Amino acid sequence: MQKPAILTEHVRDLEVGQVVALSAPELACVLDDLAEQKAALALLEDKIRDALDLKYGARAHQRRAEEGKDTGTVRFEDNGFVVIADLPKRVKWDQAKLQHAVEIIRSGWGDDPAEYVKVKLEVSEAAFAHWPRPVRELFMPARTVETGRPAYRIETPSAAPTREAA
Repeated sequence: MQKPAILTEHVRDLEVGQVVALSAPELACVLDDLAEQKAALALLEDKIRDALDLKYGARAHQRRAEEGKDTGTVRFEDNGFVVIADLPKRVKWDQAKLQHAVEIIRSGWGDDPAEYVKVKLEVSEAAFAHWPRPVRELFMPARTVETGRPAYRIETPSAAPTREAA
């Protein structure tokens, strides 16, 4: 079976209704082309990001040192352009050590840990599905189910998993 030659550039100016009219093989072709473009763009973006870091990283580091900070945004000029270099702060907390600190605040100091830390309770959906009915019913009022954006894939018949008759 010959693959139709329809690419993302062909659908760029089409209305949604016109895209709906495309056949499954045409849509599969467009999705394949889009995936290839995304991958190529991601590689290009990584290359540019690395080049910018090589070009401006030392100056940004120096400027941060001059401003007395290890992370954050700094600005400097290059040939009449303002370069804005941001080094975000990514803080991670050891959960076991935090729990230990919370217990010291609560029991050792007699203080309320909520004044210092936020606690977010979470329930595993897989675990929830296997709980006994009374426990699930207890938690149901606190549960809201929302959906994400739908996603679709179209595979060629040879790539699609085959089902064997039972």
